[in-house]
Amino acid sequence: QGQLVESGGGSVQAGGSLRLSCTASGYTSRIYNMGWFRQSPGKEREGVAAIRIRADGSTSSTTYADSVKGRFTISRDDAKNTLYLQMNSLKPEDTAIYYCASGARYVASLRSEDYNYWGQGTQVTVSS
Repeated sequence: QGQLVESGGGSVQAGGSLRLSCTASGYTSRIYNMGWFRQSPGKEREGVAAIRIRADGSTSSTTYADSVKGRFTISRDDAKNTLYLQMNSLKPEDTAIYYCASGARYVASLRSEDYNYWGQGTQVTVSS
């Protein structure tokens, strides 16, 4: 069974930056898409950024939620089996638990149903 472990969360003031990491291990089949999602109290989980991965491990395409475009960047290091989310110009409304997800569909999707495996989440808190 595949496992995803996130790290890099924390507390930061508005305008600051954080970089989240998600390391994948134990997979027996190829990963074709990965994404970052977030959920804050009282709200539904929402897709933040996603990546489509070619069979050779390179990035095919990325997509972002409108709320984070221009501020967040998703990337992946195939050699390290690690997904990243660079978050700049953070706002208090970015406060949430951030989850990493992976799947076998060749689509950079912000829909949670397109993913099979999920990490345990990492807390991001942005203060004003």
